[in-house]
Amino acid sequence: MKYTQMKKLNFLYFLMLTASTAFAQLNNPPALNTIRTEDLKKDLYALADAHYNGRSAGTLDELKASMWLGEQYRAIGLKPAGDDGTYFQYFTLWRNHLADNSTIQINDKPLTLWKDVSVSQMANVSLNAPIVYLGNALDIDTNNIDVKGKIIAIEANPKGVNLNVSLPTWRYSRYIYVKYGLPMLKRGAIAIIFIADETAEKAWEDANENFERGNYDIDGGVNVNVTTKVPVIWLHASAKQALQQNNAVIKANLIISKYAYPSVNIVGKIDGTDAKLKSEYLLYSGHTDAHGIRNMIKNDSIYYGADDNGSVDVAMLANARAFVKNPAKRSVLFVIHGAEERGLLGSRYYSSHPTVPISNVVAVLNGDMIGRNNLDSAAVLGIMPPHRNSLDLVKMTLEANQEGPKFKLDTEWDKVMHIEGWYFRSDHLPYARLGIPSIMYTSLLHPDYHTPQDNAENINYPKLKKMADWMYRTGWKVANTEKRPATDAGFKLER
Repeated sequence: MKYTQMKKLNFLYFLMLTASTAFAQLNNPPALNTIRTEDLKKDLYALADAHYNGRSAGTLDELKASMWLGEQYRAIGLKPAGDDGTYFQYFTLWRNHLADNSTIQINDKPLTLWKDVSVSQMANVSLNAPIVYLGNALDIDTNNIDVKGKIIAIEANPKGVNLNVSLPTWRYSRYIYVKYGLPMLKRGAIAIIFIADETAEKAWEDANENFERGNYDIDGGVNVNVTTKVPVIWLHASAKQALQQNNAVIKANLIISKYAYPSVNIVGKIDGTDAKLKSEYLLYSGHTDAHGIRNMIKNDSIYYGADDNGSVDVAMLANARAFVKNPAKRSVLFVIHGAEERGLLGSRYYSSHPTVPISNVVAVLNGDMIGRNNLDSAAVLGIMPPHRNSLDLVKMTLEANQEGPKFKLDTEWDKVMHIEGWYFRSDHLPYARLGIPSIMYTSLLHPDYHTPQDNAENINYPKLKKMADWMYRTGWKVANTEKRPATDAGFKLER
């Protein structure tokens, strides 16, 4: 090849490369390079540190972590958008739990609470009556049995219960109650006793951690007042012999203690640059809390919550740095909610007590666990009907994926029949119920979910960087489009 031909080919290649680079840059938001893996890693090691003891909702540990996040907002340059000119919106958690002076006896033998006996559904009630033993759950004809006004005992059986689900030891007792207890409740039983099978025995320690904590809610919630519920009690398998003779008597005095605890949403904003659009808001959403200190797994008892949900919190900080460097036409609101693990309480509170006009929130980009699993795969919930509530928002989200990380998307988790029902378990839900276009980013579950091994060292940081980029790319589109994303006509969730 002649020298002049080679020069022409090299020059042509240079022009093509330059054009390709320029085209790629046109598709990149202007401050994408401010989202750095090293910042994500540094922030997550700080937030998911043992110092915060797993950030359990309603504790000083959650509040301390919230103060740290508020300080990051200040250092980044976000404006306070909480209450009273601060980054914080405090709200009250109401906790109900079984008081330590509650007592249970069977045949006049005192049982030690949480060791010999466990209470999965609380009630303020005194019991002194015979126990009607109904036998194994599989042998009960729930349609032809008289249990009205009776205290009944049922031997649990896992047959027909799908345990191919996350946290089966947490969920098993609930599944058994729904399958076998609720029909008895509807027929008038005044108390239900379950005798543990092998599956329940293996789950006893994990389940106890949840039962002993009780339940939480905010004002107006269904769990604020539980005094009228029917008690549900679990006994070990060894109790079967005493009960199956149908001459056992239970004496119990169950007392519910109720306490108020503080939690907090952390709220910051970046003003938009457009005189007209700056009154509208894109809302980024995550949550502070994890599960605190619980039973030990692999020689550790701190449930650090690095992926759930520290990964999203630090991605939000990275996105905030990008929007501070290059503000968008619309304003951007960053809300890290408290007490998500207690039942989406922070997002339920903020969506009903917003610090900006809720009608001006044009979209919610929520994240829940974005730092694990395969580098090239992810999921976004809220893109398939009936969970999809804005085709406009979905299109921008999918375009952002194609322009940047190019994840292979798992759509199974967004389907109505998926066993996890995860669409209903994260902080976008209260906003979606209000008709605000909302989606949820996730890299899906993993074996360390809700364990002490969900720690900062097990995060896939290149994956977290790609997820943070995707959230920013989507947010940049939403915050700059002339027309806000429309809510789909007739949007209605299946439950």
